[in-house]
Amino acid sequence: MMPESAIPRTTTVKRAIGLIELRSIARGMLTTDAILKAADVELLRAHVVCPGKYIILVAGAISHVRNAVATGQQIAPEVVVDHFILSNVHPSVFPALTATTEIEHVRAIGVVETFTLAAAIVAADVAVKAAPVDLIEIRLPFALGGKAFTVFTGEVSAVRSAVNTAAERLKEDGVIDSFAVIPSPHKDLISKLL
Repeated sequence: MMPESAIPRTTTVKRAIGLIELRSIARGMLTTDAILKAADVELLRAHVVCPGKYIILVAGAISHVRNAVATGQQIAPEVVVDHFILSNVHPSVFPALTATTEIEHVRAIGVVETFTLAAAIVAADVAVKAAPVDLIEIRLPFALGGKAFTVFTGEVSAVRSAVNTAAERLKEDGVIDSFAVIPSPHKDLISKLL
């Protein structure tokens, strides 16, 4: 009989992420502190983004992330711009948030431009789950007038499907600005994306 410690474990922890985007820096810092005291979550990001907004991005078990976002909404409801909770977030979202994704070959490019960072992250998760595409980056709204965007690559049909699915999902909330599919991107454009 195999000792219990040698038995392979097949359970996996599903990671969830939650984000609160506020239009007040001071209230953003106050909210971050309250969230971290109320919920057992990992703080992925907490900082200022354009134009003078503050984001709080946390990860952890879904129940803890829900508690964190709910706490954040209670602390400063009058300054919350957007928020979301994504359960079972696609693993490629994490490196895309820090632009550390390793891409070997860029084929077609898909771009989804949004009015909020929360919407860009949702678009990335929806796109990568909708079609076989690779996330390149989820760009935070620094010097973008508060906008954010998601960039991914794949075969033209997959990119088109991912862009259309993400656009349809975001239209419901009125947070999509623009989107594009670039079938054969120029090599100089590719070099700027990677």
